[in-house]
Amino acid sequence: MNKKENNLNTIISKITLGITIAIAFCLVIFGIVSFIFLSPVDINSETVESFVVESGWSKHKVAEELEKAKLIKNAFFFKFYMKINEKEIYAGTYRLSKSMNVDEIIKVLNSADSLENETITVTFIEGKRLTDYVKKISETFDIAEEEINTKLSDEKYLKSLINQYWFLTEDILNSDIYYPLEGYLFPDTYIIKKSATIEEIIGKMLSTMGDKLSIYKEEINVSDYTIHELLTLASIIELEGVSVEDRAGVAGVFYNRLRDHWTLGSDVTTYYSVKKNITDKLYQKDIDSCNPYNTRSSCVDGLPIGPIDSPSLASITAAIEPSQHNYYYFVADIHNKTYFNSTESGHIAEVNRLKNEGLWPE
Repeated sequence: MNKKENNLNTIISKITLGITIAIAFCLVIFGIVSFIFLSPVDINSETVESFVVESGWSKHKVAEELEKAKLIKNAFFFKFYMKINEKEIYAGTYRLSKSMNVDEIIKVLNSADSLENETITVTFIEGKRLTDYVKKISETFDIAEEEINTKLSDEKYLKSLINQYWFLTEDILNSDIYYPLEGYLFPDTYIIKKSATIEEIIGKMLSTMGDKLSIYKEEINVSDYTIHELLTLASIIELEGVSVEDRAGVAGVFYNRLRDHWTLGSDVTTYYSVKKNITDKLYQKDIDSCNPYNTRSSCVDGLPIGPIDSPSLASITAAIEPSQHNYYYFVADIHNKTYFNSTESGHIAEVNRLKNEGLWPE
């Protein structure tokens, strides 16, 4: 090998070494810069905020929006990191924090575990009024009560529900009804998305009611009473303080009274008519008030204008399948044991006996 060749090899070696050093230096610098830009915006932040990824957004758009929200330091490095890690991002609403680094943020956005998919278990108790359900929905899903009430009284919305659910009729549109969907939202334990809208929540409860009623659809169709009237009766039975076993018997009492055109004489309808709780005291003026809900008043000959609470399936079943008997009166003691009578004198005697024996519910 001559001298020229040695010099050429030396130059090539130096150039190669220089390039290698330059590349290594650039990689180190890039690594440092990447580390800086991929690190948390504020590692000490304790604030968690919602970030929405809209359907159809590109990774470029997501990176830009994250940078605008100051959840990442640099959109370019975010996109670069995503590309080399081959990660996908899903539409949804997510909880993110400035204390999260880019890797942690991408893992969240890649999990599809958005707030839309987060669920809440909520129980609606039988015998409660719609106002109680509205309060429960408001507290559980952070929706203003006023907004819920506005939606549930919106005629256009109600008509759309009537078209959607076979058991909803125009009876609920009567202007004298306090709350159109009273008695129609089935009491049960539900698992519902935390981000659910009013329409989704109500739809789930109505669908459940439809499922429960469907087993009685044939009996409902041949009944002398409408589904609205049957649910109204069921709601009264629900609050009469009797055991599940005695509810069909109580339903039979009410049917006998309806058949013979007697007033139902149910205190629970009076409470509802004057918007008092069952634990409140009723006055004579309440009992005498002429109101389409008040069956203690002579103004109401038959059933009240609509349901007064959300009845359980047991009460609905009793209303659809009542016992056949000749009783016109009933009373329950403090143990929810029910006593039936055919005559008023027998009923009064039973009431006096319960009072004398300390069994009368105060």
